[in-house]
Amino acid sequence: MARAPRLPQGGPSIFDHDEPEPAPAKGRRLVVEGDGGSRGNPGPAAYGALVRDADTGEVLNSEGVTLGVATNNVAEYSALIAGLEMARAIDPDAAVEVRMDSRLVIEQMAGRWKIKHPDMVPLARKAQLLKPARVTWTWVPREANKAADALVNSALDGTPSKRR
Repeated sequence: MARAPRLPQGGPSIFDHDEPEPAPAKGRRLVVEGDGGSRGNPGPAAYGALVRDADTGEVLNSEGVTLGVATNNVAEYSALIAGLEMARAIDPDAAVEVRMDSRLVIEQMAGRWKIKHPDMVPLARKAQLLKPARVTWTWVPREANKAADALVNSALDGTPSKRR
């Protein structure tokens, strides 16, 4: 059986939480949406990437470009790199959420999957150098990535679009 303390206990307990909750991060928030594709694997390939304002949904910049003959994964990483470059040009201090339907790219960039294919290592390294200090990696289903997919298909169909 526990005894009562001999001296009165005063002051805060280790369970008291007098510190305020941390304030949410301030500053601009951007969303990068990216997609890559190849018709054949490898085959004629392209990527599409766009940057949105996270609060308004407004597209701030976009690009859909062909890559020549490449694999689908090279196209996906190229989309990520383009999106991160555009986000950095808009606001290098912004918090960025990257949304892609490539589970491979999202999981590798988040550090949950290893990068095994040697062709992906330099692309992943470049993306790592471009990633902002505050980044979130979000896998989305293909249906939720239609804007980036449309840029890919437009480029592959002969109507590429360059970023501003």
